[in-house]
Amino acid sequence: MSRKLSALAAAAALVTAFVVVTQAQADDLVTHHEFQANCSVTHHLPDDPIVLPGLPGASHLHTFLGNPTTNARTTTDSLRAGQTNCKTPDDKSAYWFPSVYNGDQLIPPDFPQVIYYKSGILKYQDVVPFPPGIRFVVGSPSATQEQFRTAPGAVEGWECGDSFHNYDIPAWCPPGTQLNIRYQAPSCWNGRDLDSADHKSHMAYPDRATLVCPSSHPVAVPMLEFKMAFPVSGDMSRVRLSSGRGYTWHYDFMNAWDAPTQAALVRHCVNGGLQCDPRGYDLYKPHRGAALGPDYRLPR
Repeated sequence: MSRKLSALAAAAALVTAFVVVTQAQADDLVTHHEFQANCSVTHHLPDDPIVLPGLPGASHLHTFLGNPTTNARTTTDSLRAGQTNCKTPDDKSAYWFPSVYNGDQLIPPDFPQVIYYKSGILKYQDVVPFPPGIRFVVGSPSATQEQFRTAPGAVEGWECGDSFHNYDIPAWCPPGTQLNIRYQAPSCWNGRDLDSADHKSHMAYPDRATLVCPSSHPVAVPMLEFKMAFPVSGDMSRVRLSSGRGYTWHYDFMNAWDAPTQAALVRHCVNGGLQCDPRGYDLYKPHRGAALGPDYRLPR
């Protein structure tokens, strides 16, 4: 082989090695640790099976996602016996929030909504699945604007167009945009109680500075982040929640996942440092595969 050909071969080998190393570095770079639950609205009821169990009609109107059986008398067992319209069919959990009105007109989301399951702690490898039957409330229908703004989790607030971090519903949204809300849940569990008297105390937020769970709530579970979108824009002066002003935003969760399915998604996506869709597939790292099969179910 001539010196020229040898030099060309050496240069090609260096380029190949550089590409391999660069790709490996990109694969090792962790920017997300999450998977999605994509669920659509099923119904609206003035019920709240966590705060007002067994009392139909006793609550302000709520909009329910996922499991169509959810009502005032819902239990974990009734959810498991029900169905779901979530993309992952073995997520029969109940998700709900105060309904949104424009004046007297109900404005339900008319497309699938995104509920993220993320890591709320720095050591995302330590997150474990939600225990069966856990339930909790995030936010408060009696919150003041200051309480909403300074909530211990990362509160993105209300968004539309180029307007972000609003702590009440904006008075105007550019026509053709949509109203969004993002609000994060606590992700540290006391490891003992599936509920508490205020439906919150068994959960806690990580320390903001260290992103470590407090010793009173040492178990890191997925951090839920509701990202809801409502098809309303223009004059927003009459847009409100059934619970009141925008800062009364809150939401509820009752876990009814198939335990092995949730565990596979947590392990592959959250612990694995991936940005997954509801199948547990990261579009940007396709070689890592998916947690679930093409039918969005755990291979049996």
